[in-house]
Amino acid sequence: MCCFTGKVEEVKNTRIFARLGERGNQVLIYQMSVKAPQDLAMVLPIPVKEGVGENAVKFFDFSKYETVFEDLWELFPPPVSRSADPFGAPAAAAVYSLRVVSVGAYDASFVPTIADFSRLDARFRLPNDVWAKLPGYADFGFAVFKLKPGNAQVHPMAFSFPTALAGTVFFPTLHIHEGEVHAKEKFDHTLYLQGSGMDTARSGWLESPLLPVTKVKCGNTHGMIRPDLHVFRSVMRGKFENGDVVVKPRKV
Repeated sequence: MCCFTGKVEEVKNTRIFARLGERGNQVLIYQMSVKAPQDLAMVLPIPVKEGVGENAVKFFDFSKYETVFEDLWELFPPPVSRSADPFGAPAAAAVYSLRVVSVGAYDASFVPTIADFSRLDARFRLPNDVWAKLPGYADFGFAVFKLKPGNAQVHPMAFSFPTALAGTVFFPTLHIHEGEVHAKEKFDHTLYLQGSGMDTARSGWLESPLLPVTKVKCGNTHGMIRPDLHVFRSVMRGKFENGDVVVKPRKV
């Protein structure tokens, strides 16, 4: 799931693709179905390299490829049942001064540090005391996507960032709803991982028999999904420890 700056009535069918890119970057594609009664933002904490500025994160428009995750699912040929998966006071003068990028249906911003949230519109911030409850995120940056009210599956959000976790793939699955952080949360997630040398065997990930070139329109993914590498999939449904999923390099 993710962190929301306002009330949400329902979030489901969260799907995330992640891959280590070139020059120390990680790419991330994120999609979900959400029902919200008002304008709000989704905040994704990401482990960025220390000292990066607000231009360090690059956003990509997936409004013309809304079915990318349906195509990724097809890499695992039928019959594939889900039961077979392994995891059954802000500065008033600084308002909204961060760079805003239009990516399809969203306005997106990168918030380099927790202190920089004061530079966003108040509707799109989390309460200040949230971060005091999460000391492990003190050095993180934040990708912020501004959502409109309604009940719909939003088109994929996609971006790349200079990761602080060398050789490690990071999935932002921490839940924060209405400023509350709970030890366990309900998950409805499908995670996709692409790359070699990752510790997938012991973590219960399933490897796709097919290559993306056979099902995925890789030319429409801004180079984020490689056509020539197998994809691994993990499904998380039910109650889990509330936190992010991190896949580390395989030990040799």
